[in-house]
Amino acid sequence: MATVIDSDQKDPSDIADAADSPITSEETPSLSAPAHDGMQTFRKYTVIFALFLSLFVAALDATIVATAAPTISNELASSAGYTWIGGAFLLTSVTTSPIWVKLSDIWGRKVILVVLLAWLFVSSTICATAKNIEALLAGRALQGAASGGLILLVHTLRVSRNFICTKAYGLGQHRKRSLLLGLTEGVWAIAGGIGPVLGGVFSSLSTWRWCFWINLPISAVAAVIIIYLLDIKHEHTSFKDGVRALDWAGMFTFLGCSVLLLLGLDFGGKIFPWNSATVIALLAVGGILVFAFIYSEVKIAKYPLMPMDIFAKGVNVAILLLTLGHALAFMSAEYYLPVLFQSSFEAGPLKSGLLLLPFIITTAISGIACGVFIHRTGRFQEIIWVGALCLCLGFGLFVSFNINTTISQIIGYQIIGGMGSGFLFETTIIAIQSQVSQEDMATATSTLCFIRNVGITLSVIIGGSFFQSSMDKQIASLNAVGLPQELVIKYSGSNVLATILSIRDIQDQTWRIAIENAVLLAMRNVWILFTAVAFVGFVASLFVRQGHLTTEHTVTGTGLKKP
Repeated sequence: MATVIDSDQKDPSDIADAADSPITSEETPSLSAPAHDGMQTFRKYTVIFALFLSLFVAALDATIVATAAPTISNELASSAGYTWIGGAFLLTSVTTSPIWVKLSDIWGRKVILVVLLAWLFVSSTICATAKNIEALLAGRALQGAASGGLILLVHTLRVSRNFICTKAYGLGQHRKRSLLLGLTEGVWAIAGGIGPVLGGVFSSLSTWRWCFWINLPISAVAAVIIIYLLDIKHEHTSFKDGVRALDWAGMFTFLGCSVLLLLGLDFGGKIFPWNSATVIALLAVGGILVFAFIYSEVKIAKYPLMPMDIFAKGVNVAILLLTLGHALAFMSAEYYLPVLFQSSFEAGPLKSGLLLLPFIITTAISGIACGVFIHRTGRFQEIIWVGALCLCLGFGLFVSFNINTTISQIIGYQIIGGMGSGFLFETTIIAIQSQVSQEDMATATSTLCFIRNVGITLSVIIGGSFFQSSMDKQIASLNAVGLPQELVIKYSGSNVLATILSIRDIQDQTWRIAIENAVLLAMRNVWILFTAVAFVGFVASLFVRQGHLTTEHTVTGTGLKKP
């Protein structure tokens, strides 16, 4: 393996960038390329722009339907569609993303990036032209597979010494490299947060189909730039050799356990009772496949899908647990705050998106500010502690939402929660990088991003299930105010998410207030759940310790080693 140590790098805040893969030993672009050259500078920033576009469109897809989903469900006449519009996307996103990274290890990052962008282009077209809920869900599942891979690949490239931080691309300077970390997380936060706003704009002022049409020009521009300007050295691997190197046992057991466990959690309490044979079988078989996957990775795989060594260190487990709690919490805010705004506060899709802006903006600014702070001080431990505490406090304040909550309270509570969320985006990645060797950084980063994707998916699934079961418990209070039975059924747990926009149209004020209060009480249980999750993350953060931010860099490419 080729190793390059940059002797001019003294700043302790200069986080080392990971080797892309242990599979190869080929050195990547020459460090002697003139960074000051005008064409090189143009190429550098254009490629980074394309990667940011790829990350933006992938993160955008996860939340853009949050405010548009009620409109979509209503137009396509599907009450169950509300949860599955987001669930189908997130299910395939989390189950396929590690596989895409492994494919890029073997056949190269550039090829897989272009494939994923083309995949996203086609799947978005399917969604935009869907005439029924089945076609839309199929398109959303395909979208999720592409978006999950894009997010992990961009994060892997960001920390890879073989592209982003080489002097060939002019980013050897400490300041630019530290700020790049913050900017990447800022793009993630902005895209994920602005999604509900755009979804509200499109569904209110035009058509919800623009939630998917918007992906086409973005993915096309990113793909063209990457095809012509991204230059990453890659050890050529034949299709036959690549297929042989794939961790087939790991992929099948991973897909099996992920799909079965997520479906079991999603079906439980909504489609089937938790004690039903279907749910128990899904969870039981999924649990068995988890152990089969771990055994495969440890004992069988030559090039494992997810090396288990990273879980052997206690501080790494703490960082990953914090990441999981953070993802569960921040996604619940982005997905379920619009539900609360559109129901209990009678906001339309556009206004509900605007009401979410304090959380979005604070998250983005906090994420970027972390890059500056770490650049100047080389410290991340204190940021993690403060971020985990603010996240827990902010969600605790969400529990106090009631029918008389003021706009200033809504904004203030979101700022606190958003600050905590923003503080934890970048710092957890840097923390885990500081605990592993140069060769394992890319693996550690992709594993952390995978755990984050798991949390995002579970947040929507568990949050929806918890809300619906809590809403069913409010039926007695709705009957007590004389609500007609057809309205009780319409706003029961299984139907309310698809019909919340109609609450404000109820003419009888007593009935309308009763339903709004019922939604508030049901949503309060959701916030209590995710406050508890955030608290677990805070406890985990106390076990995260400051690691050494090394200044030595191991340079590798992708592809299989030649004998």
